[in-house]
Parts: sequence; C-alpha cells; structure tokens
Amino acid sequence: VEMQTQKEDVITPQQAGTLHGLFVERARRSPENAAYRYFQQDSWHDLTWREMLGEVARWQSALLRENMAAGDRVAIMLRNCPQWVMFEQAAMSLGLVAVPLYVVDRPDNIAYILNDAQVKVLLFETDEQWQALRTVIGQLGCVQRFVSMDKIARNGDPRLQCADEWLPPQATLQPERERKRDELATIMYTSGTTGKPKGVMLSHHNIVYNACAGLQTFPIRTDDTWLSFLPLSHAFERTVGYYMSMMGGSTVAFARSIPLLAEDLKIIRPTILIAVPRIFERIYNAIHAKLEAAPPLR
Repeated sequence: VEMQTQKEDVITPQQAGTLHGLFVERARRSPENAAYRYFQQDSWHDLTWREMLGEVARWQSALLRENMAAGDRVAIMLRNCPQWVMFEQAAMSLGLVAVPLYVVDRPDNIAYILNDAQVKVLLFETDEQWQALRTVIGQLGCVQRFVSMDKIARNGDPRLQCADEWLPPQATLQPERERKRDELATIMYTSGTTGKPKGVMLSHHNIVYNACAGLQTFPIRTDDTWLSFLPLSHAFERTVGYYMSMMGGSTVAFARSIPLLAEDLKIIRPTILIAVPRIFERIYNAIHAKLEAAPPLR
C-alpha cells in the first residue's frame, strides 16, 4: 500500500483550476519525469515536464506576437505529437480557444469550420495539407496566420510561416491570463447526423471534471506509460489520453501510425492503451484469419 501511495500523484480539479493550470502544476510537481515519448529521425526521444514548460513558452511567445485577445480561436490540424500539446497549452495560457481539426478531412469542411469558429491562427503539418488548403484559400480570409511544421517552398501567401521561423529560439513562460474555470476552453466540431459540423463549446471545468471522474474509475500511477494513437481531435483521446494522464502524472508515447501500431506496442510496452471497439474487432478478426489459415491442430 505504501509503494502504491508513493506512485500516485493526482492533481485535483481545485489544484488545477484550468487546463493550463493542470499543465503548470504537473510540471511543478514532476519536472524531471518523462512527459512525452515520440519518434523522430529513426529513434525514440523523451521530453521531461521541465522541457515541455520551455517549449510551451516558445509557442506562447509566438502567439503573443499575433496580438490576439482572450476568447479568440486558434485551430490545430496535427497528428498526435508533443507539438499538439505545446500549441494548445500556449493558446490556453493566453485565454485563447482551441479548435482541433481532423488531419484527414475535405478542404471545404475545414474551411467551413475555420469560418464558423472565426479561427485566426491555424497550425498544420505538411505540404500536402497546404496544397489542399490552397484549393479553398479564397474562403479563409478570417485566418491571419498559417503555421506549418514542415518547410513549404514557394508558397506565395504572406500569411504562411514555418514553425521553425515563427517560434523564437527560447522564451520564458508568462503567467496564465486570468481565467475562470467556467470560461470557454475549446470548441470541438462533431459531424452529427445531418447538415454541417456542429461546434460543441466546452469549458475548462467541463473537461477537468471529466478527467477527474475518469480517475475515480481506475487509478493512474506515475510509472504508467500510455500509447496514444486515437486522434487528439476527438474528445475521448483528448480527455483521457492527454488531460487524464497529465492529472495522474504518467508518460504518454505517441504511436508512429496505425500500420506500425503492433510494432510500437512491442517497443513501448504500454501499461495503458485507449482504444475503441473497432480496434479490438480488427485484432480479433486478424487472429481468427490466421487461425483459419493454419493447420487444424494450431
């Protein structure tokens, strides 16, 4: 019991206050612990909570230069990665409202959401995404800054900057703009069953409370490791695999891709995996397909 107590370090909603408050408190408590594990240039790398603080400061400084007011919207169109967290935490520290987008979506759908939410800054990843956005660029007058993770040559749009150029080399994290827990934190667009996507408005307390309620269902220890592969643009992965894991102080590893998921499972050896029924059905079907092709004795 004593060992288990030592490995549990849960941040309460009262201690967190807001979603950015949750991040700052986790970094204060566990500065040298591994926060995130990610794959880059043929190897896996770890980021500590202290390092995450420094990175969030850089993104915060870049967003400050865009001169937005609290309540303005910014959008994220990235696969699961540490930069997703950095950008969103920086935005929330300034009272901005995060709008997550699916990485694979029709350009007209993306344009509708960006306009509906009046998004001012869009963070995306690849040249392929930019080429898709260019087909609807005439509809994206509300966006004052496009930020790409990859370098994009000959773009012709002065609003586009590569993250390496947009971000300062280093910065000091400024205290969070005063926020109440019931203020708007994010707008999550869901397709619904008819018509255009619907924006669901969620407060800081909505999400912090849900994450806390999840921890009442099963305990998270600081030595747990998660493997994140469901999209962070969905409420399930974002609430459980991002905020809940942060609340419990464990490490999150970002899977490289769905095709490499089986290999990543062997390498990362997670203690916690968030999945939906379809994933388990695929595993079940794959096992049975192999069994049917094998000799009867197998």
